[in-house]
Amino acid sequence: MTVYDFTVTDNKGNAVSLEQYRGKVLLVVNTATRCGLTPQYEGLERLYESYHDRGFEILDFPCNQFAFQAPGDAETIDFFCTLHYNTKFPRFAKIKVNGKDADPLYVYLKEKKPGRIAWNFGKFLIDRSGNVAERFAPTDKPETLKEAIEAELNKQP
Repeated sequence: MTVYDFTVTDNKGNAVSLEQYRGKVLLVVNTATRCGLTPQYEGLERLYESYHDRGFEILDFPCNQFAFQAPGDAETIDFFCTLHYNTKFPRFAKIKVNGKDADPLYVYLKEKKPGRIAWNFGKFLIDRSGNVAERFAPTDKPETLKEAIEAELNKQP
C-alpha cells in the first residue's frame, strides 16, 4: 500500500485519487488559518514555487481539531490562504487527523511514521514511489525541509 491507494476530497467536494500524483514528491500537511504557526503558509508557498517544476507538490489538509483554529468552510479557508499567503498548491476538504474519525490517509501516514499528530502543520514527506519518507514536527519550519525535499527529488523512483 502507498499513498496512491487513497482517495481524498478536494475543497470543492470532489473525490480525488492520489494516484494522480504518482511519480511526484509530496509534502502532506495538516493546516489551520488561526494558529500561531499559520505564517508557515508563506514558507510552504516558497517551497512550492522552488520545487514544483521538478515534480514537487504540497497537499494542504485543513484541520479544525486543534483548538478550533481552522474555522470556516472550504471557501473561507481558501480565500484566507490566497489573500494572505498567495498559496497555489492544492487544498483539500477539512479533515480530522487523530481519533476514531481520523481520515484514512492520516491513519496510514501515522502507521508508517508512528505517533499522534501533535498540532497544526505536521508534515509528511512522500517519495516518488508513494512511500512515507520522513515526518516533520509542526514546529519544523518549511525552509528546514529543503535538504530532505531535494534528496527525494534527486532519487529515481
